[in-house]
Amino acid sequence: MFDIGFPELLLVSVVALLVIGPDRLPETIRTIMLWLGRIRSSFSNIKTEIERELGADEIRQQLHNESIMQDLRDTHEQIQGVLKTTDSALQQPLNSNKPSTAAVINNVATDNVATDNSLAADNDATSNNSEPKETLNSPPELTSEPTKQSKNSS
Repeated sequence: MFDIGFPELLLVSVVALLVIGPDRLPETIRTIMLWLGRIRSSFSNIKTEIERELGADEIRQQLHNESIMQDLRDTHEQIQGVLKTTDSALQQPLNSNKPSTAAVINNVATDNVATDNSLAADNDATSNNSEPKETLNSPPELTSEPTKQSKNSS
């Protein structure tokens, strides 16, 4: 800041000696140094106080941020718990209403047998006794001879 070298200090000392005088110069220097010490001490205390306040503010801010982050983590865990509970609650009705594969196959087989029996009964009722009975369980046999219906139609 100030560039004060030896020649400037010598000049200030000579002027002070001439203005103040040799009798009061040592007392004046002590008083000036005392005031400079007090000013330095005050600036040092102010600087320390400001740094402490800034440090305390930073610590308060950091603690506040950490508490907010903890609250966010807690909320995240609660939401995850609710999602898992909801997901399991939705999966239970799907799993309980869903029949097993064996039950589905058994139902299909039972339906096919009932359908085959009803078709056979219908065929018996509509066909003549002389015609062979065909059921859905056995495929019709292929022969080279034309059937009675095809002979009649020729």
